[in-house]
Amino acid sequence: MSEEKVISLKNVGFYYNQRKQFRLTKKRILKDVSFDIYRGETVGIIGKNGSGKSTILKLLAGIYQADEGVLNKYDNRVSLQTLSAGFDVELSGRDNALMGAMLLGHSKKIARSKLKEIKDVSELNNDFYEPVKTYSAGMRARLGFATAITMETDVLLIDEVLGVGDSAFRKKAENIIVDKTKSDMTVIIVSHAGQQIERLCDRVIYINQGSIQMIGQPLEVLDEYLRTSNATNTK
Repeated sequence: MSEEKVISLKNVGFYYNQRKQFRLTKKRILKDVSFDIYRGETVGIIGKNGSGKSTILKLLAGIYQADEGVLNKYDNRVSLQTLSAGFDVELSGRDNALMGAMLLGHSKKIARSKLKEIKDVSELNNDFYEPVKTYSAGMRARLGFATAITMETDVLLIDEVLGVGDSAFRKKAENIIVDKTKSDMTVIIVSHAGQQIERLCDRVIYINQGSIQMIGQPLEVLDEYLRTSNATNTK
């Protein structure tokens, strides 16, 4: 990990529009979120469902725009991989991989040259040539992960994808992430799997009710998350 910042958030806030009794109101999702991400590190984001974890990833990916504060990506390429990746289900895994690689900013020639590697990483075998509508959730996750991790990007955002599929593929995916971060790729992972966060991450960000509760070393932050979660559950 270097001291070069690839992403900075300062006092970021975000609201959802929601309709109540024919009135449009705003619901705050994130409040005063600030942190820096450095090149080559792997950062975990943890928190209960609805705490704002996935919203942060969508802000980083440019799907959402912050309502408050400043978000700077320093011209880095950012790729988001989620279980609901935007596949065209009528097309084959191969064609979706080709389109996905091109959406990451690569030429069609380069994208085509990487298709065999994407197929090998995904372990889809002949299913790589079948329509994505025939895929299970785990197969889709593997295709999306393989495309994103094979094609070069500066920052890879992973939303729960590593929790899908068999244990052998999860281990393989973790090893690939470790290798990629050694070559300066930055990875940000949203996951409920504490052991996975502990194994992979250099730092962890704990989000609680839309605000940062703690940032620090994995074990320390995971312990705080469990402590506060247990305290809440016993009330």
